[in-house]
Amino acid sequence: MKRKLYSLLLLTALAAFLPGCTDNFEELNTNPNAPVDVQPSLLLRKIIFDYGEQMSYEGFVAGNLLGQYFTAVDFNLFDRHSLSEPQYGGNPWPFLYSNLRDNEILLQKARSNPAFGVYEGPALILKAYLAAALTDLYGDVPYSQALQGKTGVITPAYDSQESIYTAPGGILDNLDQGIAAINGYTGTTALDGDLLYGGNRSKWVLFANSLKIKCLLRISRKVNVQAALQRVVTEGNYIRANADNAAFRFSLSQPNNFRMATARVGDYNLFIMSKTSEELLMGLSDPRMATYFRPTAANPGTYRGLLNGPDASRLSISVADYSLTGTIFRENSDRLSANYMTAAETSFWLAEAAERNLLSASARTWYEQGITQSFAYWGTALPAGYLSSPRVAYGQNGQNPLEQILTQKWLHNLNNGYEGWTEYRRTGFPRLKAVAASLNNGLIPVRLPYPATESALNAAQYQLAAANTQNNSINAPVWWAR
Repeated sequence: MKRKLYSLLLLTALAAFLPGCTDNFEELNTNPNAPVDVQPSLLLRKIIFDYGEQMSYEGFVAGNLLGQYFTAVDFNLFDRHSLSEPQYGGNPWPFLYSNLRDNEILLQKARSNPAFGVYEGPALILKAYLAAALTDLYGDVPYSQALQGKTGVITPAYDSQESIYTAPGGILDNLDQGIAAINGYTGTTALDGDLLYGGNRSKWVLFANSLKIKCLLRISRKVNVQAALQRVVTEGNYIRANADNAAFRFSLSQPNNFRMATARVGDYNLFIMSKTSEELLMGLSDPRMATYFRPTAANPGTYRGLLNGPDASRLSISVADYSLTGTIFRENSDRLSANYMTAAETSFWLAEAAERNLLSASARTWYEQGITQSFAYWGTALPAGYLSSPRVAYGQNGQNPLEQILTQKWLHNLNNGYEGWTEYRRTGFPRLKAVAASLNNGLIPVRLPYPATESALNAAQYQLAAANTQNNSINAPVWWAR
């Protein structure tokens, strides 16, 4: 009886308390250490750093295997081209979309609040950059309906790669809008959180125009880009010097360090020089070899690479017999930059355009300038006779000028994600090798597969996209490469 009376009194007391509790429910249940909104400066910094750090790591452990800069000596199904089994990396889809999402929030803030208008131009340029990175890897992807979960669109359709590049609101249009937004901004708010240019908006225009050159050339086998390309080059407002590179430098210590610099030594030692890198660098007598790689421990002064895709279960490999990646990725990683766009890459794009008669310019001049800029970027002295050496001299000694341009661009882009593999898919240069123990019938993949999460979470739209890619095949080329 006493227990029942106690329970009744307790319920009465609670009933009296509850109305007062609900009056302040939101205030009492809000965590002051978990903000529900964020300043644009913090968003911009997060997007720039997160993409740069994630793609630098992803490029090291996955992109550089597909591009045949490095070989993986163990845990290497990805290096053997089983791309549906990503291991250390090989699935950039999640962080590409998370950064596109955060960038969309930044863009909407800039457009809805005049005090944040300074962020509109950079946000549009970053949207173009991230969208290009995404579609170049996968082909058709959710784009125009993506990132609209709050409005109820949770199964977005896949847009064609052609429309992602060329339609209103697509890559090229967003670059033009971004430049216009920067040039038209008349406010006084500083562009805080800018890791690339320290708030210098005019340099964002240089970045946008260099990116436009890249995107126009990338689709130039499908679209007539000559007039648009000539306009950009005639205006001359693109990245011309390393001081204007869209890149930020890593630090030695966390949290702004290069991830592989602090990885376990056993993980770091899984990645060694590829046979492709060895042959190209040695064939050119290229001193960047000592920047990119280390001499073997077994034979100091000797560099040695291994053919990509070995079957580690059937091959005994001593890491001491091969060249590990250079100190710039480990002990001296504060010399390494997360690379969005550089002067050297821009020069090589312009050299290609001139060689293909898409520009009225000297291909040789741009080619030699690109090499010079690349050596400076990597902190490597350019030998006096390098540009006139037999395999480097432009168009001399039976060399294919286009192959020379693209090989030098490949050499420059060692730390630029999947770029070396992407350019091989577009052009066939440099000439990559069949891997040792292929899990893809001896074929070099030409796209990344959609992740398994898409078939589970966006099944109907995924099935349509899979049907357009030979059942999500890694051997189905993307639009600009067909």
